[in-house]
Amino acid sequence: MALIEVNALRKAYGGRPAVDGVTFTVDEGEIFGILGPNGAGKTTTVECVEGLRIPDAGTVRVAGLDPVADHGRVTQLLGAQLQESELQAKLTVREALELYSAFYPEPADWRTLAERLGLHTGLTTRFAELSGGQRQRLSIALALVGDPRVVVLDELTTGLDPRARRDTWQLIEEVRESGVTVLLVTHFMEEAQRLCDRIAVIDKGKVVALDTPSGLIRKAGSSTVISFTPSQPLAADDLAALPAAASVERKGDRVVINGTDETVNAVISLLARHHVTAHQLRVSEATLDDAFLDLTGTPEEAAEADTEQAA
Repeated sequence: MALIEVNALRKAYGGRPAVDGVTFTVDEGEIFGILGPNGAGKTTTVECVEGLRIPDAGTVRVAGLDPVADHGRVTQLLGAQLQESELQAKLTVREALELYSAFYPEPADWRTLAERLGLHTGLTTRFAELSGGQRQRLSIALALVGDPRVVVLDELTTGLDPRARRDTWQLIEEVRESGVTVLLVTHFMEEAQRLCDRIAVIDKGKVVALDTPSGLIRKAGSSTVISFTPSQPLAADDLAALPAAASVERKGDRVVINGTDETVNAVISLLARHHVTAHQLRVSEATLDDAFLDLTGTPEEAAEADTEQAA
């Protein structure tokens, strides 16, 4: 059953569309990811889901409720970790957790959350004294303290070190296992590939792809890279005849082939037929990074888009 429904969502600022016809659904119990370049419309989309922005057109429903018209009811079942948030400078971690707990009739145990997020040793620390990573962990805790049915996480692990990031991933997986639906906005490809059941890729305000991480990789046309140094030269015609090989390059003594799983099998057969040993054989599978660049353009194009939006 779809817990979040977004249909033909549109939102513009100063006549310029930030979100232009975005449509997707999030099923109950899944981790649904939103990926896109800076300025693609990701945060505006989730702010409409949270009821923080009013759409210009289209509809948004959370458990059948309108996040704007039914805002009070939605806030009781939806927790949100914003991309940027501030608390009063003198508020301590303990005071913030106790305060947010008081907003809900049946909150989660904030002490357990504090321990799981590494906040338990700094409960008396004031917000102004927290590091960027500590503020991020506190923001996640506040999103979960209401024991929500669905949680929206915008740039979940920005500012966290690698160990804290992986610990947070484990926490989110545990949160999903407890029955909470997760809407995750991220720019970390490894994070999206590990956590998300499905991903919507948004570019220039539109959904350009929606699939599982593995499905996005297959559809984007990204390839498998096979590289090795043969014990003796291989004929150029044999290499050129390899099935599904997009390109074959020689870099000194090393052969680099862009292809598919079919190409990998053909390379192994070719080496066996000619009794050639492949030294330092490497097979690199396509990643979500490759798919993302295929779907949204080159990094240079993304940078140009960001510059235009800033202007």
